[in-house]
Amino acid sequence: MKAVVIVFPGSNCDRDMKVAIEQSLGTAPAMVWHADSQLPECDLIAIPGGFSYGDYLRCGAIAGNSPIMREVVKKAASGTPVLGVCNGFQVATETGMLPGALLRNANQAFICKDVHLQVVGENRNFSAGFSSGDIVRFPVAHHDGNYFADDETLARLEGEGQIAFKYADENGVVSDESNINGSRNNIAGVYNKAGNILGLMPHPERLISDQLGGTDGKVFFDNLINSLN
Repeated sequence: MKAVVIVFPGSNCDRDMKVAIEQSLGTAPAMVWHADSQLPECDLIAIPGGFSYGDYLRCGAIAGNSPIMREVVKKAASGTPVLGVCNGFQVATETGMLPGALLRNANQAFICKDVHLQVVGENRNFSAGFSSGDIVRFPVAHHDGNYFADDETLARLEGEGQIAFKYADENGVVSDESNINGSRNNIAGVYNKAGNILGLMPHPERLISDQLGGTDGKVFFDNLINSLN
C-alpha cells in the first residue's frame, strides 16, 4: 500500500501526518508539493492541516486551486480514499469534494484543546474498527471550523449516513454545550456520498502515542490502514 501527503506553503501538520501514517503503515508516505502536476501511484491521499497560502481569501481557497489538487480531485472521483484534516477539510470543501463550508468559529476565537467526538456514520475505511456511538478524543486547533450547510444538505447528510463525527462530551452526549465552534448539528466530520472522502476538523495525527497524551489517533490510523490493505 502507498500513501501520499499533499504539502502547501503554510502547511504545518504535514510532518505530523507523515509520522502518523508511517507508524501505522510501516513505510513513509510520499510528500507531494502543491505545484506538482502529477500524483504518484497511491492508495490513500492525505491533505493535512495548517494555514495553506496563509489563509488568504478564505481558508483553503487558494490551495483548492493549486495544480496538484486538480489531480487529487480526479483520483478521488475514481475512488481513491482521501483524508482531509482541519485545513485539509477546508480545502476539500473549496474543491467541491465535500459539501458545506467551514466558517469562523462562533466565539470568533482560535480553539486549541482536546475534544470528545461521537462516531456517527459507519464507513468501511475511515471508521473501520469503530461502532456508531463510540467516543474518541482528538485535539482541535482551528479558527474557522464552524461547519455550515443549508437545511436541505444537512437533512441529506444525516439521512444518507454522511455524518462521520459529532462534537460530544466525554459521556457521548451531543448538545449545545459540547458544540465547541458553532457547527450545525455539532458536525466535526463528513463523508462524501461515495464514502471515500473524509473531512475532519480535529487532528487524529496529534494523538498517536502516550507521550502525546493518548492513542485514539493511533487507533484511527491503524484502522484506516488495515481497512485499505
